[in-house]
Amino acid sequence: MSAVIKKRPRVKAPAVDAPQSRTQTATEIKSLGDVLREIRRLEADMNDQIAVITKAFEPAIKAQQERAKLLQSRIQLWCEAHREELLEGEGKSANLITGEVGWRIGNRSVRIEGGEDGEFEAIEQLKGLGLGDLVRTIEQVNRAAILAEPDRIKGLACIKLVGGRESFWIKPFEQEAQ
Repeated sequence: MSAVIKKRPRVKAPAVDAPQSRTQTATEIKSLGDVLREIRRLEADMNDQIAVITKAFEPAIKAQQERAKLLQSRIQLWCEAHREELLEGEGKSANLITGEVGWRIGNRSVRIEGGEDGEFEAIEQLKGLGLGDLVRTIEQVNRAAILAEPDRIKGLACIKLVGGRESFWIKPFEQEAQ
């Protein structure tokens, strides 16, 4: 029995008529500007409506958030007081029929005090103590330097200079209101 292979239907791009003159092209650019301005007007109207809806729901949401914080605190207090009876052996969580509670230890992390100066001081101390393997050194190709001096990489097959790609843009003229 052979498998039936269905061919995907071809989707044809709609035919587009190009303007036939400089005047028609200028008219099309004006139309594009009109359309883009209408899009901005619609987006502004949409954002105005979103702001009204957000403002209307904000008090109820804030009240529920405060209530959730209070309930979480109350639940945690009770669970902390009864942790031994909730956790069996090495368990980290407990099922309370309507939900689960648990304790989790976050990942350890390293914090370097003193900002950038502290980072520099820590690197120097680690190297001084023979702990240079705890210092990460990152080497990267300096692409900006290669672009500034492309003659220096002639003959290297692994590095190619790629010409900038041309892109087409349209900027309808607009006048800002004073």
